[in-house]
Amino acid sequence: MQAAQFIPDIIDIEASGFGSHSYPIEVGIVSADGSRYCRLIKPFAAWQHWDDSAEAVHGISRDLLCDKGHQGEDICNELNRLYANRILYSDAWVVDYPWLRTLFEKSDIEMHFRLSSIELLLKESQCEQWADVKHHIETQLQLTRHRASNDAHVIQQTYLTLTQE
Repeated sequence: MQAAQFIPDIIDIEASGFGSHSYPIEVGIVSADGSRYCRLIKPFAAWQHWDDSAEAVHGISRDLLCDKGHQGEDICNELNRLYANRILYSDAWVVDYPWLRTLFEKSDIEMHFRLSSIELLLKESQCEQWADVKHHIETQLQLTRHRASNDAHVIQQTYLTLTQE
């Protein structure tokens, strides 16, 4: 009897830019059960950096964040409640982790879940195929918006495609 395929909880974060002064503006998660979490983050007063080229990628304006974004503290508390003691996987840990830490530190809230790189779940050959398979999944799903929860869904589907036995 074949064991059930492991389905990871996936997180993706959109940010105000690509540099060290950037901060998180949207967090999206797709859980193993397929449920989704997505929140725009209202910038803290000290968060002023804005990169128009990043906005061109994710399509989220600073005005939209200020108008429709949720308070950082509320998002941190929701994430802790929903994902306590779980591991959320990212395909861009090197940027997603610092952005998430920035959100939790600015909110003065301790994170009750872990963030890990999806690569740690893959074989070397699967890592080598990642970009091509991800591009195929993006084409297949025809998602029109580059947003955090859509990206998390693409990452999860890429992982599942690569790890099918």
